[in-house]
Amino acid sequence: MYKKTLKKLKVFNLFLKFRMLINLLIYIFLLLSNFDLISQSSYRWKRMRYELIGGLGFTNCLTDIGGADQIGTNFVKDLELSMTKMCLNFGLRYRLSYSIYTKLTFAYGVISGDDKLTKEPSRNYRNISFKTDIFELANTYEFSIVTEKEGARYNLRRVRGMMSLKLNIYFFFGGGVFFYNPKGYYNGKWYALQPLGTEGQGILESRKKYSRIGFCIPWGVGLNYLVGKRTSLGFELGVRKTFTDYLDDTSTNYVDKELIRQNNGDIAAYFADPSSGEKPNWTAPNCQRGDPKDKDVYIFLFINLTYKLKTTRSGLPKFFR
Repeated sequence: MYKKTLKKLKVFNLFLKFRMLINLLIYIFLLLSNFDLISQSSYRWKRMRYELIGGLGFTNCLTDIGGADQIGTNFVKDLELSMTKMCLNFGLRYRLSYSIYTKLTFAYGVISGDDKLTKEPSRNYRNISFKTDIFELANTYEFSIVTEKEGARYNLRRVRGMMSLKLNIYFFFGGGVFFYNPKGYYNGKWYALQPLGTEGQGILESRKKYSRIGFCIPWGVGLNYLVGKRTSLGFELGVRKTFTDYLDDTSTNYVDKELIRQNNGDIAAYFADPSSGEKPNWTAPNCQRGDPKDKDVYIFLFINLTYKLKTTRSGLPKFFR
């Protein structure tokens, strides 16, 4: 119990240090950029600092299950595009300065994997599959590379005045917390895998049950294009680095299948080793089932619609005209 608590504290302290680093980088960025804000016209952005965000998109993941037709493939080379699912998000963006935004979003998506889709012999024989819902709450910071500018009311040729720029291109990173619950399919029904202890969690003293709440580091790139006075259409590609290897309920080594059956039943024994049994030495106790060194990753690609809100004199958003 003490070791488990200590491990959680270490992860939380790492998360806090990362947030401090983000704040430091923002402060430096504010000092080194945006010297063109001296002109009065550059402050127009302050009139609409808040933006409502909503969108749909696609999600996928990089875990131990499925993947490429070879061992040792990392990142996008191990992505199984046929496992792409739908996702959604909504939130609120606040403009901290001319080129920096902060954003609070809620996102929902489904990720999955299936060993049957890979031709790599050991993965295919392992025959593990899963799906899980992802519920994420994240706070990110966006740094504009190309910044949207409001110029003259009409972009007329040979008319003096600053021309407007409708495009905003940015990169982002931040921190988030998410809930997941990997499930497996058996005899027409989906079962939550964490309570079953498929790798001996809760049975072996050395293996505790993993938490279904985790921290993540979102990072990626995006762009917004102004299609109306207040409305923008945008695309955002974000990778979520996690600190867990159990999005797919697969991480370490096999445990004696009969031991799991005695403690947690036949269904747990099946999910511990769903292989055909033709090569028992491949899934014997202590044989590799997953790779705990590579933590799991999930990816969101959103198509977002953004609506700007007027800012009141008190600095709050004005939701109605």
